[in-house]
Amino acid sequence: MPSRFACDISAIPADERPAHHALTRRLMAIATTHETPDGFRFEFPAAEYAAVARFVALERLCCPFLGFTVDVPADQGPLRLCLAGPAGVKPFIRAELRLSV
Repeated sequence: MPSRFACDISAIPADERPAHHALTRRLMAIATTHETPDGFRFEFPAAEYAAVARFVALERLCCPFLGFTVDVPADQGPLRLCLAGPAGVKPFIRAELRLSV
């Protein structure tokens, strides 16, 4: 049976949750998404660095079972954010981020 994954949204301060949800929706709307063997890779314009960093800072509080890797290439290339986790995590990520991939 696959592992169950659940976010602890209470790990994000209540007054920051609406902004975090809005940021998540905005970032996912502009991301180029690729499925990876253990999760997903998202690409964002270089100008989104602060937004991606904010997303990771809060998301890792409520989803401690996820691993986050941010790649910031030279010359203002597109940022790459990888979310990965244990076996079975992809359907969870897909549902939580409302991915169509």
